[in-house]
Amino acid sequence: MEVNENLSEKARYDYILVRKAVDKGDQKAYAELMSRYRDSIYFMLLKMINNKDDAEDLTIEAFGKAFNRLKQYTPNYAFSTWLFKIASNNCIDWIRKQKKKTFSIDSPIGTDDGDEMHIELKGHGLDPAEVTIREQKNEIMREVVDKLKPRYKQLVELRYYKEYSYEEIAEELDLPLGTVKAQLFRAREFLEGLLNARKDTI
Repeated sequence: MEVNENLSEKARYDYILVRKAVDKGDQKAYAELMSRYRDSIYFMLLKMINNKDDAEDLTIEAFGKAFNRLKQYTPNYAFSTWLFKIASNNCIDWIRKQKKKTFSIDSPIGTDDGDEMHIELKGHGLDPAEVTIREQKNEIMREVVDKLKPRYKQLVELRYYKEYSYEEIAEELDLPLGTVKAQLFRAREFLEGLLNARKDTI
């Protein structure tokens, strides 16, 4: 395994983990990469948006995007540099979209091709055509959520329809906070897969 000699010892170790994750599908390697950078990514994003729940969402989203693109990473520079760039760019995109949106319940859920899906409520003062389009989107969204496994469906409903915080969900379901975050991450992945299949109708 060739590793760039200019990389620090820490960056070389990261690259070994990346290779284990990509070449062997090693779940422990993914988990270790996440544990090594989760806090620093979270605090960087928190400084950018000053909202703990949104920073948590965007941290999970950043790792999801990075892991989906892990094969594209090359050790010309440190993994941490690459990861922070993905996280900061994703956050900047999210901030721009926050300024444009008006009726989304919570943070957008990103798709692999860069599109974002919002869970929306009907707004007042819209013309009939817009109301119809929003109702169709909400109906499709509900259909997609209904296809999730029961535990994921419950998590998504609490988080995005009832606007519970992670802590409130953990208390409601009597689950560790880490489990709630991990399962919501998996639920988002399932949602993205289902939504991509329905993309043309949304």
